[in-house]
Amino acid sequence: MKRQPTLLEAFLPIIVMLLLLAIGYGVYGFSPEPLLILASIFAGMIALRVGVNWEGMMKGIREKIDTAMPAILILISIGILIGTWMVAGTIPMMIYYGLEIINPKFIVVIAFIVSAIISIVTGTSWGSAGTVGVALMGIATGLGASLPATAGAVVAGAYFGDKISPLSDTTNLAPIAAGSQLYEHIKHMFYTTIPAAIICLIVYTIAGFNLSGGTASTPEQMTQMMQTLTEMFDWNILLLLPPAIILYGSIRKKPTLPVIILSSAVAAILAKFIQGISLSNIFASTVTGFDTSMVHKAGFDSTKVMEEVTRLVNQGGMQSMTSVILIAFAAFIFAGIITKAGILQVIINALLKIVKRTGDLILSTVLSCITMALVTGNSYLSIIVPGEVFKDTYKAKKLHAKNLSRTLEDSGTVVVPLIPWSSAGVYMAGTLGVSTLSYAPWAILCYVGFIIAIILGYTGIGIAKIDGDSNQAENDDAAKVIYK
Repeated sequence: MKRQPTLLEAFLPIIVMLLLLAIGYGVYGFSPEPLLILASIFAGMIALRVGVNWEGMMKGIREKIDTAMPAILILISIGILIGTWMVAGTIPMMIYYGLEIINPKFIVVIAFIVSAIISIVTGTSWGSAGTVGVALMGIATGLGASLPATAGAVVAGAYFGDKISPLSDTTNLAPIAAGSQLYEHIKHMFYTTIPAAIICLIVYTIAGFNLSGGTASTPEQMTQMMQTLTEMFDWNILLLLPPAIILYGSIRKKPTLPVIILSSAVAAILAKFIQGISLSNIFASTVTGFDTSMVHKAGFDSTKVMEEVTRLVNQGGMQSMTSVILIAFAAFIFAGIITKAGILQVIINALLKIVKRTGDLILSTVLSCITMALVTGNSYLSIIVPGEVFKDTYKAKKLHAKNLSRTLEDSGTVVVPLIPWSSAGVYMAGTLGVSTLSYAPWAILCYVGFIIAIILGYTGIGIAKIDGDSNQAENDDAAKVIYK
């Protein structure tokens, strides 16, 4: 006979999961997937204790995965998109012209802008920081500029692009966890991300006035990167057609998956007829991603390509999304079990007694994401776990799911690089040559975003509410959304 879990039984699986991730992943560096499975086993024991059998647990897991499957298919298709855009030369062309706009006179603000541009077109903050970020640090050194300020601007710009790029894994993961749609999620993030970016631009511009005088030429590394890209690809205005298709589909609110596949197909055609890439390599790029060895252009030797270029362009393919999808599936197993056991409902009821206003709910979400980020140092988990915990609470409060997905990114994705023991913090510090604690105050976008989110929550500005039945509205694209 099934019964409702006690408050202790409801919170125990969450506590066990946090401890497993904090110790296993945070301290010993174990893979998070088996740790989540162990947490699921413990949750299963609680589920059995309250009267849920194995078939009930499996049903809960299937329901979670079924709900997320359309978004997971989009995530896989993004891997195809990146691979074909790379092999067509679309992303490399954007990178090339992005590098050309660098003006050493305003190095800090330019570091933010250029890192943001590269991250938007590639969908990767790590790739942006590890390539143009390194070159920008070289320019800053030559200028005698503040290295912590420049590094912070690079990190902020890289995560601005990562946050709003439809090619980013976390940008696709947040709406999966919250139950919103990709492009409505990106559009809704403008309420917090654009003001944060404006603050960054103002602060970085003012900081630039304190730089010592003089100029510095573009470093040799940057020149070599641009030369290599021109040796690899032929630039053509038609290469902008694939992103134009994505932009048109977003504006016209066309179904995401067909638009992505169409854009990928057009990119594949351009790769064949403009870049001269073989069909076998084009198809391979959709699975394993682009590789410089796929280019057989006269005068180009793929074995001599500098590491900075390969790090930037060798990406994409369906396989690149495997780690994100595996973590998502492992988290959905845990979420499916605790949902069927009634654990989430008990937690939601407890939250609703405490949370009286929308601002309280936004604040609770922010604190949960930051706690998960501090405990695990993993951006995926800081999105998925709070997303599953708070999803139904937002429904109960008649709040649109895109409020949740926006908050997950404001306080999950971008906070992780500020944590010294996280993989992102270690990578950024090692790549840019500045410690995490030194660049963190200058990575303004990474903490101003969630502050703005909390303010919007309490003022009601930019908060989307669902009018009518929330369950029906969630599945109805024509649902009436009221902005306060």
